[in-house]
Amino acid sequence: MESEGLCTLEKRGNIYILTLTGDDDHRLHPNLIDSISAALRRVRSESTSSSSALITTAQGKYFSNGYDLKWALVDKARQKLMSRKLRSLVSDLITLPMPTIAAVTGHASAAGFVFALCHDYILMRKDRGFLYMSEMDIGFPIPIWFSALVKCRMGSAAVRREVVMKAAKVTAEMGVQMGFVDSAHSGAEETVEAAIKLGEELVSRNWDGKTYAGCRITLFLELLNSLGSDETVGDYGDEEANKTVAKL
Repeated sequence: MESEGLCTLEKRGNIYILTLTGDDDHRLHPNLIDSISAALRRVRSESTSSSSALITTAQGKYFSNGYDLKWALVDKARQKLMSRKLRSLVSDLITLPMPTIAAVTGHASAAGFVFALCHDYILMRKDRGFLYMSEMDIGFPIPIWFSALVKCRMGSAAVRREVVMKAAKVTAEMGVQMGFVDSAHSGAEETVEAAIKLGEELVSRNWDGKTYAGCRITLFLELLNSLGSDETVGDYGDEEANKTVAKL
């Protein structure tokens, strides 16, 4: 096992387990994003010769409680930096040449929910925790690229309305019914164990990593095309949209 600062990266056979460490709420401050990105660079550099899979999980009560708004709202420069780094991390995940699994063992809110959605599979504990797109409740519009990801992962307009427009706190069993959580498990340990089992099944298919990434890129093309927008907290990501809302 090697430490990447705020997270650890462990390799078990052909499965990489990326763990956000500590008992805090794993808010997506640039330092944490940099730590995750460094781990992904190592995974990418080592995965060229054989089929692999990545599992992302977290210690403590939270998977990720979203952006570090207390830090970011000091000024626009911080907001731009945080947005740029998260969009770069999302691009890294979407282009990673292997299956990715989020083992969600605690709450995942706003950008933390988005981080989980960027994985190919979401497994979740059912005894505690929820997925929560909190923007409606805290008074911030979702960025264009958040919307693009939601459209890619949630095929039903009714589900998108429930998640985004009603800010539902989605439990594991609700997420399975809605179709974007793949399975629900009795506790944190069981969730990670199920993720490892799924990872082993996927690795056994011996898929070519470049082909896998290419197929994912095609499916998420709308998302990737939207990542260039320089959006900040409370920004709609479109000049005309911002002007329209300002008139309301």
